[in-house]
Amino acid sequence: MYTGRTVFSQIMDVMPMYEFRKCVDRYGGNHHVRNHSCLDQYLCMSFAQLSYRESLRDIEACLRSRQEKLYHLGIRGSISRSTLADANEKRDWRIYADFCHRLISDARRLYAHEDFGVELAQTAYALDSTTIDLCLSLFPWAAFRKTKAAVKMHTLMDLRGSIPSFIEITDGRCHDVNILDVLIPEPGSFYVMDRAYLDFERLHLFTELLAFFVIRAKKNLKFRRVYSRDVDRTTGLKCDQAIQLLSPLSLEGYPDKLRRVKYFDAEKEKHLVFLTNNFVLPAMSIALLYKCRWKIETFFKWIKQHLRIKAFFGTSENAIKTQIWIAISVYVLVAIVKKRLNLDLSLYTILQILSVTLFEKVPLDQLFANYNYKNIPEINNSACNQLSLFDY
Repeated sequence: MYTGRTVFSQIMDVMPMYEFRKCVDRYGGNHHVRNHSCLDQYLCMSFAQLSYRESLRDIEACLRSRQEKLYHLGIRGSISRSTLADANEKRDWRIYADFCHRLISDARRLYAHEDFGVELAQTAYALDSTTIDLCLSLFPWAAFRKTKAAVKMHTLMDLRGSIPSFIEITDGRCHDVNILDVLIPEPGSFYVMDRAYLDFERLHLFTELLAFFVIRAKKNLKFRRVYSRDVDRTTGLKCDQAIQLLSPLSLEGYPDKLRRVKYFDAEKEKHLVFLTNNFVLPAMSIALLYKCRWKIETFFKWIKQHLRIKAFFGTSENAIKTQIWIAISVYVLVAIVKKRLNLDLSLYTILQILSVTLFEKVPLDQLFANYNYKNIPEINNSACNQLSLFDY
């Protein structure tokens, strides 16, 4: 099946082309396009992510140096930085957002039974955001502060497989808690959040929709204890209580009882207090569930290392969102390849291997089975935008 085909084209084979064309047609992406189709744009931008290109000029130089192999990469249109810049500026970013959501659906099915460190039958999500700093003079549409521009990426991550299931890109001024207004909780699922999302009226909607949340409590929380459960203090647990809020505003927003779990994290030497509306899960599982939030932090490190200011390939809102969505789709594509080939390698290692083998003609399973990835040299991030996380 893969004999004689480049590694890059094999990775791109994972793309459901019928769904991609549907997304392109939905927004008229190829309307009046004679050269450099949406597929060519996607392939060029994906190549840039996998090979850690720094600029449009870098992409153009790299691909033109392998002109004879472009056809085998699946690229049919001509390659020039002006053409690619124009495509990023003008073609609707929603093409790539919709396609990324389709890939996410495929990946989540593959990782549906993946173990993530907590014995839990239900789906568990981590919700968080990251701010991507921009230069105000280059990105005036993303004004954040007087001398600073930024966009914020709000992400809901399925902890099984670390697959982002919901992403909303806003300007940097959007407060994290506002994203709860557009998030529709799934009945029976768990949502793990930090204190930035502590809004009792919004959290009560989770209870009404039969969904569960685990969230850090603020230090000034006013409550009364209704009853306590015994805990094994040798595990780090300090208390497991049912509480009632006392503040009139908080009580109006959340009139039901809450569960309060206090835990001492020995690694960080820090006391953590969690609030949840689930009274069945063991207290230790509540603490472990919150600790799984580190997976979304790892994902954010990857995004930020890919999307540093010098690595953006355009300055308009459309170009920025196009690049972000294609970068996320590449992340998901590699995760799908990892699962389908049953690779016992971290995504970081897989990406290291791919970055130096994209033009080689070898079956993927053979590539990862035979490649001496332990001898891959570490690549300086400051020199070529190399990823340095994915080792989870």
